Amino acid sequence: MKLLAIAILLLSTQLVQEATFVLGDVGTANSYEPPYIPTACDGSNRGQFPPGNLFAAVSEGLWDNGAGCGRRYRIRCISGNNRPCKSASVDVKVVDLCKSSPCPNTILLSKTAFPVISRFPIADINIEYVQI
Repeated sequence: MKLLAIAILLLSTQLVQEATFVLGDVGTANSYEPPYIPTACDGSNRGQFPPGNLFAAVSEGLWDNGAGCGRRYRIRCISGNNRPCKSASVDVKVVDLCKSSPCPNTILLSKTAFPVISRFPIADINIEYVQI
């Protein structure tokens, strides 16, 4: 009986460690290619880009008729084909509206931001994101 209790405790501990807890909204992401300017937020002003070039373009829903300009999101990869996710999250600033209509993803990350959360430079990944 004691061994069974220990086994159950170990199994439940492992399940809790492996569980994914979603605290924000979920969507999809990929990277997008330069040229990044002009943007829908601030045209050709290079000062709009945050240090480290951690920025994003967003789909219509997050764009919110332009109110999304300058918003910041914390993003983490939660799944994708061939296990693309790194354990890190990345904080990005919205500088643009996705140029494709409809946008193929919820968020498109700069070439600098995407590899922070994905092992692959280009991949459709499932993400969790929260506005910060």
